[in-house]
Parts: sequence; C-alpha cells; structure tokens
Amino acid sequence: MWIDDLPFAIYYSLRMRTAGTKTALCVLIAAALSLPGCGGQNATTTPAQMICADGVTRAEVVRAAGDVLTRMHFAIEKLDAEQGIVRTRPLRGAQFFELWRSDNASPYNWEEANLQSVRRSVELRVKPENGGASGLGVECEVSVQRLSLPPNEVTGTSEAYRIHSASMPTLQRIEVSPQQRRAMAWIDLGQDPDLAARILARVEQRLKRVN
Repeated sequence: MWIDDLPFAIYYSLRMRTAGTKTALCVLIAAALSLPGCGGQNATTTPAQMICADGVTRAEVVRAAGDVLTRMHFAIEKLDAEQGIVRTRPLRGAQFFELWRSDNASPYNWEEANLQSVRRSVELRVKPENGGASGLGVECEVSVQRLSLPPNEVTGTSEAYRIHSASMPTLQRIEVSPQQRRAMAWIDLGQDPDLAARILARVEQRLKRVN
C-alpha cells in the first residue's frame, strides 16, 4: 500500500530519522507553529451562515454552491436541489507548491496541511428562514480530519530502504507497512470556520453575477 498524498514534511521527517537528526525537524515544526495566527484549529461547532437576497431560489443556491466547490477541487458526493443539500467527498489539504488552490483559508490551516496529512469535507444546507417569510438561509460546515500514521521504526541501515521506494525527484512515495496500515486512522479535528466563510462568500458572489 502506498500513500501518495502525504505532505512533504512527513517524508522529510522520515528521512531525518534515518540520518539521526530529529532535532532539526523539531525546530522546524516549532518555528512554524509559533508564527502569528497559529492559534490552532477553531473548536466552534456553529456553522457559517448567510441570508440569500430576495428572489433567489433553492435550486440556484445549490447550483452556485456546486460550481464554487468544484472550482475549489472538491468532488461532489451529493447535490440535491429539492432538499437543498450539497455534500463533498474529503479533499486533501493543499500543499505549499499548489498555488492554484484555495482550501487553506488561514495561516494555521496552511501550516497544518503542510506538516500533517489533512483532509476536509464540506456540507452546505439551504433552508427557509422564519418559515419562508424571510427568504432562504444557507449554512456551511467544513469538517477537518488528520491522518494518524504510527512511525515505522528502522532498526538498522540495512532496513532504511523500507522508508521510501519508487520515488521520483518531483514525487516522493512512502511505503506503509502492514502494521502501520492496521493502525492508521483519521482523527477528527473539528470545524474549519475560515474555509466555510470563504465558501459562502464565493457562493454569494456567484449568485450576484447570475442575477
């Protein structure tokens, strides 16, 4: 089994372990997490919200949301205009070299995605406000998960080849042992309100262009 989407920092940490210089990696991570704006993942459970302009239909909101999320490279899992639901599959967090992506909506989230293997999924719901008397309201939640991958200990230089294999200069692949595979798990980190607010802002802009 191979994991092609592990961030560069994980590959780097494995290389550093074989060289016996873990200290350098610890300094690197500590410096990154000490930058301004790195207060950690927001633990809020309240979804980001917006109120649609008068005359906007549920189908228009759902269509706009689907277009926005697709442009942000999310794969749509469910898009139901009748129920007013848009749900995506998990998307791996953008890496530092993927300048065309915009799913890291804050400095902390950018650093987290580059130091850990992180994925995000989006659920957006459209429903009437005040029983339909005040138009439509939109709620957006972005759930974040981090991959927990136990270390693959190397007991000697003769086993170092197991850490990486079939690599290219532009893509480093990390082989996962059977023991690591059994212990792998995605850990919930809570919500990403910054990305949820960014998605709603783009949906609102798209609706204005359409109307």
